[in-house]
Amino acid sequence: MSVTLDSISDSQVGTMSSGEPAWLVEARKQAFSKFSELPSEVSQLYSKYSDVNRIKPKNVQLKLSATSQQINKDLADRLKEIEKESGAMIIGNDSSRVFLQQNVAKQGVLVSSIKDAVQKHGDLIKAHMEANKLNYGEDKFLAFESAAFQTGVFVYIPRNVVVEEPIRIINSLADDGSSAVSRNIFVAETGSKATIVQEVYAPAKPAPEVQQAYFELMESWVKPNAHLEAVTLQATGPETICVSNRKAFVERDGKMSWYVGLFGGLLSRYRTDSLMKGQGATGEDIEIIFGSNNQSFDVTSNLFHSGQFSRGKVQVKSVLKDTSKSLFKGMIKIDKDGKGTESYLSGHAILLDRGAKSDSIPGLEIETNEVRATHSASVAQMDENQIYYLCTRGLSREGAKREIVSGFLEPLSRKMGPTIRAWINYLIENKWQGKPLMLKTDEAMEQILEVEKSRYRETKDLFEKHYKYR
Repeated sequence: MSVTLDSISDSQVGTMSSGEPAWLVEARKQAFSKFSELPSEVSQLYSKYSDVNRIKPKNVQLKLSATSQQINKDLADRLKEIEKESGAMIIGNDSSRVFLQQNVAKQGVLVSSIKDAVQKHGDLIKAHMEANKLNYGEDKFLAFESAAFQTGVFVYIPRNVVVEEPIRIINSLADDGSSAVSRNIFVAETGSKATIVQEVYAPAKPAPEVQQAYFELMESWVKPNAHLEAVTLQATGPETICVSNRKAFVERDGKMSWYVGLFGGLLSRYRTDSLMKGQGATGEDIEIIFGSNNQSFDVTSNLFHSGQFSRGKVQVKSVLKDTSKSLFKGMIKIDKDGKGTESYLSGHAILLDRGAKSDSIPGLEIETNEVRATHSASVAQMDENQIYYLCTRGLSREGAKREIVSGFLEPLSRKMGPTIRAWINYLIENKWQGKPLMLKTDEAMEQILEVEKSRYRETKDLFEKHYKYR
């Protein structure tokens, strides 16, 4: 049985929560009540810029119960490439494919579906949710995701455990045209370190009267002196809707790093909130956007500082072709206990065609002294003089554009490490050439990965050997 987004009721949400503990059922009810009363765009400041009206609630279909989903050939091939690692593959609302390597399991690391985690580790999840309560009134879709999630992944990194290899999560919408609502929870205990890599895909375009959407709530709880990296590579189809709300709660001397590459979708609406709760906490959000045709990207990234001497950095760069558009919104908020904070917020865009558009709306809200908080924003057409110069050096016009884009994005991708850089460059290359946006260990990927690893080694050697940098 399925229901559309505009007709879902509290009783149907109750069906989704069958078998769950009372505290979670009550949380769902509270969230749904907010969802029912909130407008799609809560802030009037952003309403005139938003493309949230691209979401057609009557065309978004949700299944009321979990159903087993067949895996198509592309996903099957991708699963073979990563199943020797640790992680999970979720197709639609089917979260039955979870894999955890023996050496990782011996360290006490947990990877499970969110449903299993609620049953087996409910007290742990409840304690963290109560300590880091969500404000459902912030965003209509945050409330919806909290109320109606059916699937998701729970990752737990024990105290002082360092997971060397990335934990891989693949989310794909189902072939039957149904949408999915996911809630992913990551816990990094004191002194731990891990990287979680998420890939988001969608099948071919569904029937004209159906709009497929992926709704996601992602929560990261980073304990003292822990470091968690969350990498997201969104490569859905050109007609897909992607809505994601992300929260990081970072305690004393902990660090949360968000790395995001947005390439697919008709509308991608991503909101990231990094809350530095403890002294010395750090949050960073690095995002790369590549839009073409009539794609729209609505990105919000906020830094909230409540601990002394905390650090925050947001850097978002957009490359826009054809009539695509991006909207960057961000806020640095330092409360009265945030003395000694340093925070930086930036959103920059380069337009490759006259029809492309970008807007940036950064802001500051500071309630104390002795802090450093800055923001910057820029939007510019590609420089014709730069294109001409590169063309005189033997490049085609298209090749010149690609070199300029590479130089524009390189300062951000440099921060991500060679493997993540290779994945992002692979997706950018595929988008330039109009190829499918799915990561694959093919010859092109191997060549890009070797180049990136070589560049990483050369940079490291330079700083190790040169006397100026000792």
